[in-house]
Amino acid sequence: MSDLTLWTVILGLGVGTFLFRFSFLALRADAFPEWALRLLRYTPVAVLPGLIAPMVIWPQATGGETDPARLAAAVATAVVGLWTRSVLWGILGGGITLYTLLWALQ
Repeated sequence: MSDLTLWTVILGLGVGTFLFRFSFLALRADAFPEWALRLLRYTPVAVLPGLIAPMVIWPQATGGETDPARLAAAVATAVVGLWTRSVLWGILGGGITLYTLLWALQ
């Protein structure tokens, strides 16, 4: 595949993705029924665990072996996030727990 073909495909996909997403943004919010708007609010909550769970349970850094530092960081993130109701504090709590335990368990 030539470079021109590759860049044409990348740009075409970028324009297509932008137009697809813009079509939803261009619609007014009241164009969707209330039940659809309520379900769309939960999309990030449904997607994030799917992205994070493999990195906690089967991390590549340990060759796929579950380790206590990552499990504790995931629990700390959830607890701090639920306690403070803040994503940023949850991420900060999980990061501090992860790097503290990685340093301590070496």
